[in-house]
Amino acid sequence: MEKKKLSLALCTLFGGLLSFSAYAADVTLKLGHPVNEEHSWHKASLKFAELVKQKTNDAVEVKIYPNESLGKEMDIINAIQLGSVDMTITGESLQNWAPSAALLAVPYMITSSEQMEKIVNGEVGAQISKDIEERVKLKTIAWFERGPRNLTSNRPITNPQELKGLTLRLPNVPMFISVWKDLGAQPTPMAFSEVFTGLQQGVIEGQENPLSMIMSGSFFEVQKYLNRTEHVRSWIYLTMGSKKFNKLKPEYQQAILDAGKEAQAYEHELYLQDEEKLVEALQAKGMTLVDVHQNEFAKIANESVEKSINPQIKPLYEKARATK
Repeated sequence: MEKKKLSLALCTLFGGLLSFSAYAADVTLKLGHPVNEEHSWHKASLKFAELVKQKTNDAVEVKIYPNESLGKEMDIINAIQLGSVDMTITGESLQNWAPSAALLAVPYMITSSEQMEKIVNGEVGAQISKDIEERVKLKTIAWFERGPRNLTSNRPITNPQELKGLTLRLPNVPMFISVWKDLGAQPTPMAFSEVFTGLQQGVIEGQENPLSMIMSGSFFEVQKYLNRTEHVRSWIYLTMGSKKFNKLKPEYQQAILDAGKEAQAYEHELYLQDEEKLVEALQAKGMTLVDVHQNEFAKIANESVEKSINPQIKPLYEKARATK
């Protein structure tokens, strides 16, 4: 009798454990990214995690780590390759391994959101994704459009001739530096954290960034004009370590890919809303919007890129530019 009671108790115990394990996640993925909680990429990451959980009946959990809490971009990429992190949001920095990733941010290669969508979803985007997976061991799950980069200054600039002599802060990207030099500016590579003080003290006279960075950097306090050059339209990828992805059950893989598509659409709506709000907010802060002769900038920039682009990726670049 006692043996029967013991057997029953053990069955109940193990049954409870089995029941509990059915509700526990089979897989936990760590997603680290560089932006804060207010950014559309973070909100899209949360949506992605929610969708993955739904589509796998709670079997796959995605934990989000914003604000570089798992390290800077390169640190996280290295951690993914080592297996201690699983996912991140990354872009043209991948050109260190996969040269074609440089095409994610080329001056005046892309002139509209519609063209970008055709490029990313077409042959060029497929080749870039393939290169990234083969060379960096990262699988592209989704892509997000980034805000166009615009020029700010304390005098209105409508054409390249008016750039002459302007001391312009740039990120230390060789292609950006050569393009702006050919446009007539005096490029000055400088860390983003030093830009506000540089403008305030007159070390530099202008800078260029997406609207979100112009706002977060409070450049409206030291720059009067927002010149709508829109000289770089770029995108960025939500990625996952290929090794980890390939180890997952096929149904989990499909759930992640499907969730990525839905999170991508969700992020794009947020992005469009944010861009519209940012224009209004910067005007409210006192900045004057200046319409620019973009064709004049583009002509010189395209000639400059043709001279400086890596010959290895030039055919892909030309194919992207020809996409309409």
